[in-house]
Amino acid sequence: MTNNDILRRIRYTFDFNDRKMMALFKLANYEVQKTQVANWLKKEDDPSCLEMTDRELSLFLNGLIIEKRGKREGPQPEPEDPLSNNMILRKLKIALNLKSEDMLALFDSINKSISKHELSAFFRNPNNKSYEHCMDQYLRNFLHALQTKYKP
Repeated sequence: MTNNDILRRIRYTFDFNDRKMMALFKLANYEVQKTQVANWLKKEDDPSCLEMTDRELSLFLNGLIIEKRGKREGPQPEPEDPLSNNMILRKLKIALNLKSEDMLALFDSINKSISKHELSAFFRNPNNKSYEHCMDQYLRNFLHALQTKYKP
């Protein structure tokens, strides 16, 4: 999945307009213009489509966390670059205040069940022997499950 695709899916799921998208970036101390947001949201075959970097998607997700959970005390997290599917999944989990059981229920809601151990492997330290890389299909299915929950 591309960063642009992830951004489009999150925008659709939560009905964010351009102003809201810009406000989420601003919460993470990153200024974007409306045209920049519009170009990120265009389909890949559009010549004016602008490829979103890992850092920019990470900033957006950090802004989403601040919007949903509030700003944390102390220094704010640095945007990840490179950004893995595992980190995207973790940031969405944090932003939406989801527990493992909630995430498993979301996967079940779209008939894509995974085990608790499989899910926990996505959130382990990459140096841990039980760490598993979150493949695109898991992230895609999770975003689809969020869409069915928040935008039935």
